[in-house]
Amino acid sequence: MVAMSALHAPVLRWYDDHARELPWRGPEASAWSVMVSEFMLQQTPVARVLPVHEAWLRRWPTPADLAAESTGEAVRAWGRLGYPRRALRLHAAATVIAEQHDNQVPSAYADLIALPGVGDYTAAAIATFAHGRRHVVLDTNVRRVLGRAIGGVELPPASITKAEREEALAVLPADEPTAATWSVAVMELGALVCTASSPRCGDCPVADLCAWRAAGHPAYDGPPRKVQTWAGTDRQCRGRLLAVLRDSDGPVHRSRLDAAWSDEAQRARCVASLIADRLLVVAGPDTYALP
Repeated sequence: MVAMSALHAPVLRWYDDHARELPWRGPEASAWSVMVSEFMLQQTPVARVLPVHEAWLRRWPTPADLAAESTGEAVRAWGRLGYPRRALRLHAAATVIAEQHDNQVPSAYADLIALPGVGDYTAAAIATFAHGRRHVVLDTNVRRVLGRAIGGVELPPASITKAEREEALAVLPADEPTAATWSVAVMELGALVCTASSPRCGDCPVADLCAWRAAGHPAYDGPPRKVQTWAGTDRQCRGRLLAVLRDSDGPVHRSRLDAAWSDEAQRARCVASLIADRLLVVAGPDTYALP
């Protein structure tokens, strides 16, 4: 196994030279900006998040500003980022922050994970990136980098294992500021260099320490990995239906939803699921609206 301290200096130096300038990074970024970014970046690329994040922070610069609006406006502003339930969860978390935390995003992991819609990763990420705390932050990019550099495997398991978490904790620098920078640096390395399908090992600052490279880049041999599809799925149907509501100033007639998706059975199923998820409400006998 690679000596843990040997990874720190080259990765941190690389990050100093190659980190992207993003609005939720840097000393001027508020904890709320970081929190919004973490919700938006879940399964959504940075390029798509950037304009929505900017508009969101301009309209709702604090949690209380968002909490004062309806959940429907949060869904509308979410636009086409996908997985719109994240907008509802962010609105719910903002309400709790405004009411119970004096409109300040908490810094303690325990307070963060108690917020609606905040799980282990998001709580650790906000505590780390917004407040400089020392936590294990395991997203897909971090898991891939550590899996290759330390574990010698091309891709991590589908779910986080106890061994992975212990490995990540072992390599985490001891002091909080360095640990926080390390966490974002490893994440950035995975996003820009140690990518899933076309890793640029020639540009990697720890290529000479990488166990996967030393082993000859063995191919992933674990269980088959799920490939997400989009065309024709309920996710696509739900997105089409929500787009009709987002682009309207008020309730829309059923006929507009019928025109948005031709499969009647699938459309009815997706309308029902949107209502169950509180992303859609029945406004009248034949009309629907955002909540």
